[in-house]
Amino acid sequence: MPEIPELAATVEAVLAVAGEPVTLEALLAVVGEGVERARLEEAVEFVRRRHDQEGSGILIEHVAGGWRMATRPQHEGALREYLGYRSRARLSQAALETLAIVAYRQPITLPEVNYLRGVNSAAVVRTLLERKLVVVAGRKQVVGTPLLYRTSKEFLIHFGLPDLSALPSPEEVEEVAGEGPSEP
Repeated sequence: MPEIPELAATVEAVLAVAGEPVTLEALLAVVGEGVERARLEEAVEFVRRRHDQEGSGILIEHVAGGWRMATRPQHEGALREYLGYRSRARLSQAALETLAIVAYRQPITLPEVNYLRGVNSAAVVRTLLERKLVVVAGRKQVVGTPLLYRTSKEFLIHFGLPDLSALPSPEEVEEVAGEGPSEP
C-alpha cells in the first residue's frame, strides 16, 4: 500500500490538471485498488496542509462536492495582468437577488421569482442560465407546467461552496445585513 506522501503526490498531480473539482470517488478510481477511503482522505488533507502554509500562492479547497487546486484571492490582480484580462464580469444586483431567491427556494419557477422580487426577472434568469449558475430542474406539475430552476454545480464553484448546506441561514444573512437582532 502506498505511503501518504506518495498518495498525496498523485492527488496533487490530479488536482493540478483537473478542470473542475475532483471527488474522492474519482480519486479512488485513479489511485487504484487497495487504497482505503480514509487513507485517501489523509492524503488530500496532507496536500491541503502543504499548500496552506504561508507563502503558497496555491490553495486546495473543497467545493461542489470535490476538491480543487486554486490560486489565492490576493493574487488575482497579478494573474489578471499576466493573462491579459481587463475586467471581471460581475453579477448585477438584480442577478444576485434572483440567484439568492433560487438558491434558498429551489426548485422554483419564474413566476414565483417574479412574485418574490416584484418585477419581471425573465432576462435575469436567462443571464444566469447563460452563465451556468442556474439550470432547469424540470417542470412544476401545475397549470401551464412552468419550468423549475435550481442552482448548478457552477454556482457552488463560483461561490466556493462545498454544497448548499454551506449557504448562510436567512437569519445569518439578516444579521450581517444589519436587519436582524444584534448581540449585546
